[in-house]
Amino acid sequence: MYRFLLTPRWWVINIFAVLAIPVCLFMGSWQLSRFEARVDTHNKQQDRSAAGKETAEPLRTLLPVTDQTSGRLAIATGRYDTAHQMLVPDRRLGDRDGFYVLTLLRTDGGKALPVVRGWLPGDADDRADVAKVPAPPAGEVTVTGALQASEHQDSDGVRARGGLPRGQLGMISAASLVNLVPYQVYDAWITSTSAPGALKPVPPAVADGTGLDLKAFQNLGYTGEWFVFAGFVVFMWFRLFRREAETARDLALGIAPSDSPAGPAEAAPTATAPAGAEGDAERTRSPSATA
Repeated sequence: MYRFLLTPRWWVINIFAVLAIPVCLFMGSWQLSRFEARVDTHNKQQDRSAAGKETAEPLRTLLPVTDQTSGRLAIATGRYDTAHQMLVPDRRLGDRDGFYVLTLLRTDGGKALPVVRGWLPGDADDRADVAKVPAPPAGEVTVTGALQASEHQDSDGVRARGGLPRGQLGMISAASLVNLVPYQVYDAWITSTSAPGALKPVPPAVADGTGLDLKAFQNLGYTGEWFVFAGFVVFMWFRLFRREAETARDLALGIAPSDSPAGPAEAAPTATAPAGAEGDAERTRSPSATA
């Protein structure tokens, strides 16, 4: 009864189902693991922020910046390059507009570390607002701040279109700084935990791909989609199997489906009078009818 499973057509169907179901389950599990990793990283960062007692580690031990080291407290020693202090415009803190104050710290290793010393409300093009920026300290300093990865065009607040006046920077990254200073720059930056004068400390940003944002819940949605695909494959296989089995059973019982429906002529055949009926009718006529 089930010999149809050995036909070439069903070989293709079976192979497709056997391969498709594990692939769908694997992809669903992978998307779920990505969502769980985002939740785990988010919880760790929240716990780290709530504790507020994290021990700062030397900068070199946290590089390169990864999902695990982003936001960690780093400590670096060096001298501020007062000649290359820059303003990063169009940055928001809470619901207010302002700008970052960025100064390069020349470390003992030769490279410079971009340090966001703080945020100041106002406009980076306004001289009165710029005049409120405190000068960086002279001499050797030790800076502690949250480690951050270099920004890119899709980062929040980035102004990558260019056209900024001298002394302003649209994107905090080694790629944008390498042409502005005569020395190498770390592919990372820190936001200082303490801010002098009118500056306010800039809270660290969540590393890309780790926060509970829209992309995180997209991973959760993709998880459900892949599991639904796996269930749909199983459903379609059983539906095809049931239909084929019913057809095979009908054939075994001698119930063959009609090739074509009966036409009107076949469904309602015209009745024909038997031979000699016309003559008998003629003889039974009354004499008055033939007069």
